[in-house]
Amino acid sequence: MTESPSESLSDSPFNRNIDDKKNDIVPEIPIEIVSEEEMALLEAALVSARASFSAIPAIRCSTFSFRSNVRSIKSITALSKRRLSGCSEPDIEDSGSLKSAQKKTRMADSFLHRFRKKGLSVTDITATEWCEKQMEFVLLVGKRKVSKAMKKGSARHAKLEEEVVKKVKVRIKSIEDRWALKLLNFITGVNQLLSEGLTRELPLIGFAEGVWMVGVIDEIRMPVTETIRNPLLVDTKTRVKDTLPAEPQRRNGRLQLMCYKYMWDDLVADKFPSNKFFDFFSLNPHHILSDEIREMTANSGFPAETLDDVVRYYRNTCSMLSPAHDQLLLRYELQKDHSLLGEDEFAYDSDWVKNQIQGCLEFWLGEREASYTPEEERWKCGFCQYSSVCPAKNGNHNDPPS
Repeated sequence: MTESPSESLSDSPFNRNIDDKKNDIVPEIPIEIVSEEEMALLEAALVSARASFSAIPAIRCSTFSFRSNVRSIKSITALSKRRLSGCSEPDIEDSGSLKSAQKKTRMADSFLHRFRKKGLSVTDITATEWCEKQMEFVLLVGKRKVSKAMKKGSARHAKLEEEVVKKVKVRIKSIEDRWALKLLNFITGVNQLLSEGLTRELPLIGFAEGVWMVGVIDEIRMPVTETIRNPLLVDTKTRVKDTLPAEPQRRNGRLQLMCYKYMWDDLVADKFPSNKFFDFFSLNPHHILSDEIREMTANSGFPAETLDDVVRYYRNTCSMLSPAHDQLLLRYELQKDHSLLGEDEFAYDSDWVKNQIQGCLEFWLGEREASYTPEEERWKCGFCQYSSVCPAKNGNHNDPPS
């Protein structure tokens, strides 16, 4: 259930944002339909900073002490180095293993095969939920324009990350190096979470509903109480105006966080199919990593020679974690001064998020044509850069059957 903007998390087992004061009272904020720039802010932080999961290669380093150590880094890396005994690959049906020739042809022509051969991002899922027809135009015509508001949103998220994470550039020499670096950034972020109670911009790589998915979680907090060990997933949305978004946008934000929890919980349950990972991304598990990466891993306490070593550390690190908390948190802040506009604490709904992902995959896998945004949400069309060429504008369309 969505909390009103005036409600706080004072009774929650989790810390609020570092800059928030405990006694802050957030006033009631009116809800209004957004401008075109505001519409673009749905995934502002992801468009620039996270649009490509293979951004500038860098390794994360902790830059602050958030709370007293729960575990020492040494003990964490020692646990991370355990070899899983008797662990076999999960029996997960690959979505590419389609039995009929008709389905194989449809898969070959699908948007997933044509435009996302290396997997979907969580942004792809949320953008599809917003409007499948718009997503189709993005793929076939071109990406949405990056507005000033979107750039400011990305800059704000980069600033929040810099408060707790220092990035160090690392030279890579192969695709195996690049993937090793992504996995190492997750391991480093988890170490920071367990030792300091907070980390930001944590990359996720997982296998969900038969497809590979990637994402970046804005913020993860550990509970204040020692009895609760389920981390809280948080996402911060920045806004140009001091108003809360309309319900479709809030729903979209909830979907984003639920996708992160879905992926997180799968990883914790050891549902990372290593062999499928190597095969799908055409990786050599025995590839010797670059000298710089091997030196970096050795200095971090978990020396790795090959990509397979790093994947083992990745899975072992995941096995140390608890499932994410069932309560998720969306924060809305004003771009101008970063003041808090409101918070939306809501419960995870596993059935709903699975249905949403499966529905989006029907579009991506070519099982049906793109649907148009519902009639009651057609106001979105007024802010869409493709509206002039979209049949929905003049009602010249027939929605595909659900």
